[in-house]
Amino acid sequence: MNIVIYGTGGVGGYFGARLAQAGNNVTFIARGKHLATIQKNGLKLISPKGDCLIYPANVTDSIAQINNIDLVLVCVKTWQLKDVAKKINKNINEKTVVISLLNGVENQDILISEINKKHIIGGLCKVISKVKDFGVIHHISYEPTIIFGELNHEKSQRAIKIEQVLKNAGINTILSDDIQKEIWTKFLYITTVSAIGALTRTYVDEMVALPEIKKIMYKTAEEILAIANAKDININKETIETQFKIIENQPPKTTSSLQRDIMDGKPSELESQNGTIVRLGKELGIPTPTNDFIYFCLLPQEKKARQLC
Repeated sequence: MNIVIYGTGGVGGYFGARLAQAGNNVTFIARGKHLATIQKNGLKLISPKGDCLIYPANVTDSIAQINNIDLVLVCVKTWQLKDVAKKINKNINEKTVVISLLNGVENQDILISEINKKHIIGGLCKVISKVKDFGVIHHISYEPTIIFGELNHEKSQRAIKIEQVLKNAGINTILSDDIQKEIWTKFLYITTVSAIGALTRTYVDEMVALPEIKKIMYKTAEEILAIANAKDININKETIETQFKIIENQPPKTTSSLQRDIMDGKPSELESQNGTIVRLGKELGIPTPTNDFIYFCLLPQEKKARQLC
């Protein structure tokens, strides 16, 4: 399969490396020193599931240089998505499928605003990984998983084909018949831990060990659930309990990408996580005081980071 990995960070670098390792024609989109290093040395993956080196690696900074694309896995930050969608739209063909693996619950809407809906399949991923150095991806923990599904809930032939390609690459894969439920479940998890981690500047295991912080995290999750239910998303309190079991079993010293970005003074996904709950709460008339507090406490840092980028 001719696959484009749009964004070669922790997510795109991991899944792209596995797909290339399995023999697919994978082209990575990267930039700056990361791009130059991959061009020179290939893309190195360090993982408890086995290291690998993709060399030479097909890598470019422009999707316009790639032809006959079957699948685009979008792995940029949510705040970059609309601009990326415009670029993707200029270089797809009739059969191209576009799947976002980003955090957030509005990615499909953003893609559809720029790309014909027929090209879009909903998706998300679960993996803890990061760019360790230019050209080097470090998978830290969690069984790397891609969950995806047609927006109309059908198990189409194209979705089944993609499922097989992912499984052949050794990627834990779930073809869902309710992708919105899966997206909101992941969103509840990541939004519960990320921004509060940026506020406390500590690790997930240390946060849940402190009852007062854990209580704040629960309130965050309960507000997310209220918004989801108001939008007819099929999650419930059992979803919260299940996600907290995952949170409580994270390896020591685990942090989220949002937390790391804020602590590094970079633009983050604050707006697409807690900021989305704040905005939807206002639109739906649902109070979200915990998410409000977290979001507005971090907003000055986010604004400063965006002015510097």
